[in-house]
Amino acid sequence: MGSNLSMIHTIKKQLFSPKYLLWTNVGISISLSAMGDVLEQHYEILKGKWDKWSLNRTRNMAVSGMSVGIICHYWYKYLDNRLPGRTINTVLKKVVIDQIVCSPLCITMFFLTLGILEKNNWSELKSEIISKAHKLYIAEWVIWPPAQIINFYLLPTKYRVLYDNSVSLAYDVYTSKVKYDNPMCNSINNKR
Repeated sequence: MGSNLSMIHTIKKQLFSPKYLLWTNVGISISLSAMGDVLEQHYEILKGKWDKWSLNRTRNMAVSGMSVGIICHYWYKYLDNRLPGRTINTVLKKVVIDQIVCSPLCITMFFLTLGILEKNNWSELKSEIISKAHKLYIAEWVIWPPAQIINFYLLPTKYRVLYDNSVSLAYDVYTSKVKYDNPMCNSINNKR
């Protein structure tokens, strides 16, 4: 039992070391974005909205998680370097800046990544961002400020993306719903 705990500690230490942290953060982001989509698709199938699970949709959501995971990895490092410390004032500044700068960037990257993967033209992409991005941004203002207060106040930088993605699992279910809650997406969703 002791050797297993030692091995787990060694693996954790390596995964969250500066050498592997980007890969760890991207892997977590890919996995949980895919899991969020699988959960949402399962729900949609149970409700009779879709006939079958779409591997393409889950793959696309995973790739969008990768692009957002890369942004978050570098964003948290940048934000912690620019605003070091954990005073309430510093934490609140980070939360506001995160919501005003990073949230719109991540939402845009989410739609842009999926638009490219789904081979949408610029007009379709722009239309989708205009019609759906505000729903995600409103949800971001409900979910993330309290979550980020915990993140910025209690956690070291190396664990921010892990925490972010853990909280984000429910949000990823919602992003999948917002993205694919459209009859026009039925053909995309059911392609294998």
